[in-house]
Amino acid sequence: MRAMIFSDWRQKSKGLQVSKTLLWEYDLTRFDWQRFRVIVMQRVVERGTMEDFYAAIRLYGGITKVREIIKEIPTLSDIDMNFVCSVFGLQKEQLRCYTRRLSRERLLNA
Repeated sequence: MRAMIFSDWRQKSKGLQVSKTLLWEYDLTRFDWQRFRVIVMQRVVERGTMEDFYAAIRLYGGITKVREIIKEIPTLSDIDMNFVCSVFGLQKEQLRCYTRRLSRERLLNA
């Protein structure tokens, strides 16, 4: 059941843009959406609406590419991690935020 919730992204994302309020501290007139794609996706996952998800999927070229960006996010809460794993068909072990957390825990417990 991979990304079934967003399977209609091509129709529902037309004309949508990622909410500017998610990136309030950046000057969006000069913002590099590709360079900061991980930050954008982290904000969408943490605070975005369904419209933000649809807009991000269109912006980054589809669900497959968004899945790869999500894997690079450095930190996510447990709830957000479980959400992206469920919705995008990922395993926690594929997420950078999960593997970083495990590394930190091992280091602290050593």
